[in-house]
Amino acid sequence: MFKFIKQYAETISGIEIYPLISFFIFFIFFILLFVWVFKADKGYIHEMESLPLEGAETSNPTNSVTV
Repeated sequence: MFKFIKQYAETISGIEIYPLISFFIFFIFFILLFVWVFKADKGYIHEMESLPLEGAETSNPTNSVTV
């Protein structure tokens, strides 16, 4: 199947630029994500990491042990 795709792709002029464009978009996205992670407010990060755990003691009665 890829043989057919490769055969048709070789006949299209200017197609060799698309892999480069997609690589640069991918690279820039992860560089920006990396910069955001290191520049993000530490209070915001702490708030987001504890968000799933807030209220777990009150909302989940199966965790309580009764004797």
